[in-house]
Amino acid sequence: MKNFIISLLTVLLVFATSCNEMDQYPHNAVSSDNLTEEDAQLLLTGLYFYIQNKPTVNGYLTQDIVGGDLVRGGATGLKDPVLLVKDLVTPESGFVSGPWDGFYTALYQVNSLIVAVDKLAASQSRNEILGVASFFRGLIYYHLVTRYGEVPILEAPFSGDIAASTETEGWSFVEKNFQVAIDYAPTFSDKYYVSKQAAKALMARTKLAQGKMTEAAKLAEEVIGDANFSLADFDQIFRGKANREEIFSFVNLLNESSVNLSASLYSRASANGGSYTYAPTTKVMNMFEPDDKRTAISIDMQETNEVINKYPGGEVTTDPIIITRLGEMYLISAEAQGLSKGLTRLNELRNFRGLPSVHPATEEDFIDAILNERHTELLAEGFRWFDLVRLNRLESDLGFERKYNKLPIPAKERSLNKLLNQNSYWAN
Repeated sequence: MKNFIISLLTVLLVFATSCNEMDQYPHNAVSSDNLTEEDAQLLLTGLYFYIQNKPTVNGYLTQDIVGGDLVRGGATGLKDPVLLVKDLVTPESGFVSGPWDGFYTALYQVNSLIVAVDKLAASQSRNEILGVASFFRGLIYYHLVTRYGEVPILEAPFSGDIAASTETEGWSFVEKNFQVAIDYAPTFSDKYYVSKQAAKALMARTKLAQGKMTEAAKLAEEVIGDANFSLADFDQIFRGKANREEIFSFVNLLNESSVNLSASLYSRASANGGSYTYAPTTKVMNMFEPDDKRTAISIDMQETNEVINKYPGGEVTTDPIIITRLGEMYLISAEAQGLSKGLTRLNELRNFRGLPSVHPATEEDFIDAILNERHTELLAEGFRWFDLVRLNRLESDLGFERKYNKLPIPAKERSLNKLLNQNSYWAN
């Protein structure tokens, strides 16, 4: 069994430094014969590390860049978000292909574990491992579907060409995996471990994305009502303090991580340094209301440099990466319930953040209020672009062409996979 573990860890190391197109994986490197539950638990622990790292820094920041919240930092950077997106988002660009490669590389590891664990005798431990692995597969496909639309669906390690599934089929697969996680993942014990509650939170997000409002509201309310969670101040959430708001986060420790968001967002003027690759737009710097308790932790000035302030590590250390937290659940519940029933949840969140209640007169005004609140609450946490896309605001609010509602399928992937067509947004 030691040979099995060494073999799989060898594959992980190879993947970390090699190409990761779908038809170049060393598919025969791992045998699941005689796998034990103890072995599977060890592999699952390694999976947390792998899923955490593979999206890359650009993968984590994609939503905020393409959503128009970030521009190039420094005196000579591109300050127009539309021009920056047009520069970065092309079928040939590493900005597009890097996260794609990362997600599918991570998927290979998840699928390998699921296939191996499926062969174990039924037990609570086996089921919990399957639940956690399915959570990760659902998370990967949530990112793939929201970003690229029509993507290949793989339920097992695969070699060869494969066509993309429809976006509808992609969403069904996301739901299928989160449901397995809800059914089998362990109950909440710590924010750095996958739980049933985390799966419910991401299922609520998935339902909202598809306009399944009744189901989204029900799931979000179940998480809100869970005694494990309560709203917390931003200085607790984003400064490493104990809090009950985080539902699931990657711990992202310095000695095991290649993802340092702060290094790209902080400037040399900070105590911890930074490359200042990306800076918030003027709109972002001016969007917070007076008395908003979130402002100082969300944005800051470092000498003359405007910065995102949620990740304070700079070049010195890494920061946790929040996947889902309770503030998002309040906003999902509010939006999904509509003006008549959801306004209470919206104002509860606003009041907790130090702001007065709002009183929108129409459903359209209510959605505007929701979108504004999501903007300030979830800034630089990977939501903005898809919020604009799913509410049909990307073109009107930012002036983008229709095709930027999705990223293109990477050109190098299509050259390797002859059955993979460009998605419908970028086909012409």
